[in-house]
Amino acid sequence: MQLSLETVDVARWQFGITTVYHFLFVPLTISLSALTAVLQTAWVRSKNEKYLRATKFWGKLFLINIAMGVATGIVQEFQFGMNWSDYSRFVGDIFGAPLAFEALIAFFFESTFIGLWIFGWDKLPQRIHLACIWIVSIGTILSAYFILAANSWMQHPVGYTYNKVTGRAELTDFWKVITQDTTLVVVFHTLTAAFLTGAAFMIGISAYHLARKKHIAVMRTSLRLGLAVAVVAGLLTAISGDSLGKVMFKQQPMKMAAAEALWDGQGPAPFSIFAVGDVDKGHNKVAVEIPGILSFLADGNFSSYVPGINDVNKAEQQKYGPGDYRPNIPTAYWGFRWMIGFGMTSFAVGLAGLWLTRRKLWVAEEHRTGEDEAPKLMLTRNTPFGDRFAAWYWRIALWTMVFPLLANSWGWIFTETGRQPWAVYGLLRTSDAVSPNVSTGEVFASLIAFTLLYAVLAVVETKLLLKYAKAGPPELTDSDRNPPTKIGGDSTDADRPMAFSY
Repeated sequence: MQLSLETVDVARWQFGITTVYHFLFVPLTISLSALTAVLQTAWVRSKNEKYLRATKFWGKLFLINIAMGVATGIVQEFQFGMNWSDYSRFVGDIFGAPLAFEALIAFFFESTFIGLWIFGWDKLPQRIHLACIWIVSIGTILSAYFILAANSWMQHPVGYTYNKVTGRAELTDFWKVITQDTTLVVVFHTLTAAFLTGAAFMIGISAYHLARKKHIAVMRTSLRLGLAVAVVAGLLTAISGDSLGKVMFKQQPMKMAAAEALWDGQGPAPFSIFAVGDVDKGHNKVAVEIPGILSFLADGNFSSYVPGINDVNKAEQQKYGPGDYRPNIPTAYWGFRWMIGFGMTSFAVGLAGLWLTRRKLWVAEEHRTGEDEAPKLMLTRNTPFGDRFAAWYWRIALWTMVFPLLANSWGWIFTETGRQPWAVYGLLRTSDAVSPNVSTGEVFASLIAFTLLYAVLAVVETKLLLKYAKAGPPELTDSDRNPPTKIGGDSTDADRPMAFSY
């Protein structure tokens, strides 16, 4: 059956919308679990109650986020069978192993220890309870690793053989699939971006409370942790992005050229600041460029030759046959820039915040503040920000929590659309991956249904996060301050049902 392009387009729109929505929760899940574990570790080691209150506050937001992430992630599995059955048939033997590991980790490993952490506050000794959240954090990272290994195989197929009889790719080297350079650098980049996302989330909510001078001790600690993580994660995201660009240059030269709207190969090749192109004629009408930078980003040499869109398109026509092997150039070009711009804005806010909220010897004694006072924003050792400028920083810090979410979404869009017209690069075209017996109307109906469902979930998620984020950290009870010393609780608690800590 010959499929119309319209069916492919609608199926891609559906998968894109649901995946972008799901991916809003994934980075927060990864980072918030680890940040919560860090705060709980500080509580166990220091017995300072501000760390316990912070643990319960951020842990609650983490649980809301992971619940929504699981709910939206399940839909992804349905789509493979509904709209992309030919794709599933082609990659099933490859994807079976990494996705099986991911399912074991996510649905058995993570869920078990999340349950122990939620219900174990008054039933588990401190260190065992602490170990539970660390295991959850490790589990989220491992889950992401196996998912990204499968996606990296789509970008750069390795460790397989093609069976012409069955028309399927068959796994020959699982270790190569999960350790190829594409997988390693993508995992590095995704995890660092995830921690930048969680740090910005923590900065934004902490700034909201500090601007109103509420829950100061907890939010001062949370703010400084978020700022430090944002700076470190932002630097590592830039480093990992540079590594990913060099891998992309070798494996997917079309994506690199599209990201820079470089139509004809150049050596040295410039980095594009701004461009307006004519896709039909294959050139830019307007271009603002920095000479040599793209060559360095692609190959580590300011003079290296970088092939352009027209060059790569001709080469792929010779290799794979007639066709247009160019992705949507404006989407790739601007998606790449929005990804970098939004991500680095959060890094800049974190860097500025670390300087402005510094303490002790960096600030004159008369401007130092205590744990129960909102921090003064100090421009120099003796020069505080005025109230008006301080208010603007708190507003910007609040809004920066949105920026990494946008950067992640545009990064994913760039990564996946930049690979087009391939579902599996060099092996399976997207037009050949769609279910052969699904009509455009059926796909469109499911697109509307999923979009409406996700809109409802978005309202629920937003209301829950706003409610508990605005409420601030909870007050502690005697049982919070005196956790049990043995599994199951102390003897006096033998008949007491497990209490949901939140």
